[in-house]
Amino acid sequence: MANSPSSKKRALQAERRAEINTARRSRMRTYVRKVEEAIASGDQAAAAAALKTAQPEIMRSVSRGVLHKNTASRKVSRLASRVNGLGA
Repeated sequence: MANSPSSKKRALQAERRAEINTARRSRMRTYVRKVEEAIASGDQAAAAAALKTAQPEIMRSVSRGVLHKNTASRKVSRLASRVNGLGA
């Protein structure tokens, strides 16, 4: 339990940041899910369009500190290879 005024403030700030980060993570996952649904439907054009909108959102979560850069790059790479695999 926070006792000093500064630790109480930090606890409140941490709570606020956690809520914001949760929303950002959820938003990013929604975009990823849309790509996965397009891949599952087998429509390469729709999947490519969904990936094109998801990629900046994934990278934005890196700049906001929600994801590590390598994690985001790995996600984008794996999604891209799956989308490209639809055409073959």
